[in-house]
Amino acid sequence: MASIMEAFNASTTNLPSATLDRLVGAKAQTGFLSNITNGVNIWSVLFTLLAAAVVYDQIAYWRNKGVLSGPAWKMPFIGPFLQSVDPKFEAYHKQWMSAPLSCVSVFHIFVIMGSTRDVARQIFNAPAYVKPCVVEVASKLLRPENWVFLDGKAHVEYRKGLNGLFTRQALTGYLPGQQEVYEQYFESFFQSSEKARKEKSGAGPDKGGEKSVYILRELMCALSCRTFVGHYMSHSQVKEIADDYYNITAAMELVNFPIIIPFTKTWYGKKAADKVLEAFASCAAKAKIRMKSSGAKAECILDRWILQMMESEQYRQRIERGESVPSEEKPAQVLRGFTDFEISMTLFTFLFASQDATSSACSWLLQLLADRPDALEKVRAEGNQIMGDRYGKYGAVQIDDLDNMAYTRAVVKETLRYRPPVTMVPYKVKKPFPITPEYTAPKGSMIIPSLWRSLHDNEAYGSHGGADEWAPERWIEGDAEEQGKNWLVFGTGPHYCLGQTYAVMNLMLMIHLLSANFDMHHTVTDRSEEIRVFATLFPMDDLLLSFTRRVAA
Repeated sequence: MASIMEAFNASTTNLPSATLDRLVGAKAQTGFLSNITNGVNIWSVLFTLLAAAVVYDQIAYWRNKGVLSGPAWKMPFIGPFLQSVDPKFEAYHKQWMSAPLSCVSVFHIFVIMGSTRDVARQIFNAPAYVKPCVVEVASKLLRPENWVFLDGKAHVEYRKGLNGLFTRQALTGYLPGQQEVYEQYFESFFQSSEKARKEKSGAGPDKGGEKSVYILRELMCALSCRTFVGHYMSHSQVKEIADDYYNITAAMELVNFPIIIPFTKTWYGKKAADKVLEAFASCAAKAKIRMKSSGAKAECILDRWILQMMESEQYRQRIERGESVPSEEKPAQVLRGFTDFEISMTLFTFLFASQDATSSACSWLLQLLADRPDALEKVRAEGNQIMGDRYGKYGAVQIDDLDNMAYTRAVVKETLRYRPPVTMVPYKVKKPFPITPEYTAPKGSMIIPSLWRSLHDNEAYGSHGGADEWAPERWIEGDAEEQGKNWLVFGTGPHYCLGQTYAVMNLMLMIHLLSANFDMHHTVTDRSEEIRVFATLFPMDDLLLSFTRRVAA
């Protein structure tokens, strides 16, 4: 038997024994690896990758966080996104008060909050390190080429061309249209209250109170559109934009999906934004035709902007013909021609800047005045004294009248301080930003100056009961006007709000005309003083108001 096996071995291989040993060893190793591979499946691979991603996400958060105040641990990937679905003012306030700099991380975005006055001002005044970004999805809604996303010299030059739209002369021209809108909507408020009273369907003792935040949003949208595009847009279009704009606001929440997914807030917001851009582009085309006609006068921002473009083009043509144009005939700002869509994008940013902020401000204004009849009577008395026999008449208010309404202005400014419509202004870090000696904000992070602490600083606004009290008198008898460093309602630095004078004047006009012609009745609930966060700040109970007509004294 042995001889047969030897013969068989000899006939099947002539390799040396050392080589055979190596082959047998390799075969054994292959079998071992095969056993391991057989024990691995797709789920175990995915679990391992997921665990590695979670660990990496946490380490990245710790590395960016450094010395900042903030959660020690991050919920994997999404961070505090679930809490942001129903944002709470108390949570934001707690973070603002926690430290000058604090942080969170949402999805892949590292967010730094700058809460104190000095830190907020430092961020506002650091164009070399930061640029406006609003929110992650904003460029998709407003378009990446929009002027608000321009940086450096390009932004400065574009902005210069818009300054002429908010001069005193320009604001004077917008007043008649604004008063037309107020007359129309105030009458509709009264009729709605009358209907509720008759049907006993509303709130309050007279059963006429209705949630007013939503009708005030429509009013502010109508007023903005009238100021921006005049009569180029129909009332039905304005109503549609006001309704759609709710979706745009929802899409612009501070924390949201960074990509547009069908049937989400950002998707509905994008659809609404496209409609608004198309509507404004159509208005621009109409205005270019009208303003070329003989005798056409500028009645809105769009008219005035196109007129400046036409004057600039005429000036360039004279220079090209070799004329010596006197300096007094040169336009204050020589503008290039803007396309209908460029105009549309710019008007959309004006609406974006004004719609939610003024809706918030007028909601708090009416609530505060309705709950404080002594302050309301002071507004009326001042208006009556200044206007005389023109008091309460729509179309009669001139810009000089508003200039002389010191107490009315104080009411508006104190409301903007007490309940600032805009509490956070997001920026994106362009390069490592050494915001303190101990901390450098990483490139690509979002950094957000918060305004609340500066506007509720007892060192600046400690008179008249303290910073947490609403007291218009602090702007007349106190030193509130001298606290310029704390007055960050409209920002500061290269991106400060162009329309701040327009915004204050508009709110003054509103409470003057409304208080002269109507009495307001506010149904106070246990949630009236609570703050609801929806891009800006609103009363939690949506402001239950009813209106009765009064005869202007």
